[in-house]
Amino acid sequence: MKYVTAMLALTFLVSCGDGKREAAEAASTASEPAATWLIDLREHDLPLEVDLGDRATLRVDSASVVWNEEFGELRVNAGEHFAISISEEPGDIARLKADLERDMLRKHTVLEETPEKVVYRSQFPDEDIVFIHFYRLVPVGDRTFVVRDAAEGRFNEADVQRMVAAVRVLEVS
Repeated sequence: MKYVTAMLALTFLVSCGDGKREAAEAASTASEPAATWLIDLREHDLPLEVDLGDRATLRVDSASVVWNEEFGELRVNAGEHFAISISEEPGDIARLKADLERDMLRKHTVLEETPEKVVYRSQFPDEDIVFIHFYRLVPVGDRTFVVRDAAEGRFNEADVQRMVAAVRVLEVS
C-alpha cells in the first residue's frame, strides 16, 4: 500500500511539473516574429509595397486599397490604426512646413524631421485634441511618391511610426 501511495504521489508531482517548461514554451512562442502582412502595389502601377505589420496589432482581418481618382491618390486602410494615402508628385517638405507656420487655426509642432519626412503634431488652441501627422517622400528612379496619413484619421505616435515605416520600394525590373 505504501508503494502504491508513493507511486501516486510521484505521478502527481511529475504530471503537475514546476511550470518552468510551460513558461519556456510560452516565451519561445512569444519571441517568434509575427507574420508580416504585405500589400504589393504593382498592380496599381506603383513600385511599392506596404508592410502593415501583424494583424493582431491592427486588430483587423482585411485591408482596403482604393484608387481615388478625384485626388489622384491610392489609399490603403486597415482598421482605425492604419490609413495612408500615396500620390505621385514631386513633394515639397519646405512648402509643407511653411503652410504649417501660416496656419492660423492650429498650432503645429514638428516632432521629427529628416530630408525625406516630417512628423508633426497639430492642435487647436482651445481644445485638448491632438493630431499626429506625417509626410514622407519616397523616390523610386525618376519618380517620387508622397506618403501621408489619411487626413480624416486620428492616430497616436505609435500608429504614425508604423505608417511612416510601412511603405517600401520594390525592385524595379
